[in-house]
Amino acid sequence: MGFNITEKLVVAVASSALFDLTESDKVFREKGPSYYKRYTRQRQNDVFQPGVAFPFVRRLLMINKKFGEYKPIEVVLLSKNDPDTGLRVFNSIAHYGLDIIRAGFLNGKSPIEYIPAFNTSLFLSANAEDVKEAVKAGYPAGTVLGTGQEDDDPNDDELRIAFDFDGVIVDDQAERIFQEKDLDAFQENEMKNAKNAMDPGPLFKLFKHLSALQRADRLSARKHPDTYKRFLRISIVTARSAPAHERAIMTLRKWRMEVDEAFFLGGIEKGRILEVMKPHIYFDDQVTHLKSSSGKHIPSVHIPFGITNNK
Repeated sequence: MGFNITEKLVVAVASSALFDLTESDKVFREKGPSYYKRYTRQRQNDVFQPGVAFPFVRRLLMINKKFGEYKPIEVVLLSKNDPDTGLRVFNSIAHYGLDIIRAGFLNGKSPIEYIPAFNTSLFLSANAEDVKEAVKAGYPAGTVLGTGQEDDDPNDDELRIAFDFDGVIVDDQAERIFQEKDLDAFQENEMKNAKNAMDPGPLFKLFKHLSALQRADRLSARKHPDTYKRFLRISIVTARSAPAHERAIMTLRKWRMEVDEAFFLGGIEKGRILEVMKPHIYFDDQVTHLKSSSGKHIPSVHIPFGITNNK
């Protein structure tokens, strides 16, 4: 019987998201494919430094240990390298003890068409064009932003994930009203539709899977309050404020999903909250919001979805 991937939370990562490939990419661009292949072979046992998504991926895979033989999470490598040059990436994965055993090496070809084949809830890459192509095709994808030098305390096993709301967890219908009209029209629409759930956005599938894991985490914490240590915390950090907060809360309620923290900031710089929270990954559809976390060592992901990315 084949490996069943249909019920798992699957994250596909490009090697550029998982590791810092700055030097290798420079060699490829300046010297060309033939030289790059020789260069990589000579260094196939040299370990890459962690990249932007490394803290997130490492902790995500650690969650599998909480579920015994059943592993609810699968991380797949989708690389534009060929299998030969990709060996260095797999050697680096082994060095760090990451439980990633499945990969696609595409020899320069775009990985986009293979995203649904792996039942992927999220595709992460440092290649913005690949990510835009994926989102345009309707697949959940994001561009990692940062230096690859984000803080990653090896003694901190908890995974903290922060999401923007509009254009990430839900679609951009309300955001369109704000962009095309003004804040007053947006607030009026959200008050009028406060009891109506919004439509799912590009990362809804990921959010749904994480919410199921979070329920199991919370249940164990309630059963063993003195000994159990939580492994997952999910937060929302949104520019919404009262009265538009109600529709966000009602949407989560109708989906039967919860978050551990929610911040309705109404224009306050998001980086002020993220610096305290220290998430291992933060998703937002607006680059201006992501810039507020720059310099604060927050591993961030841009979701190029909706009206704010089509101007």
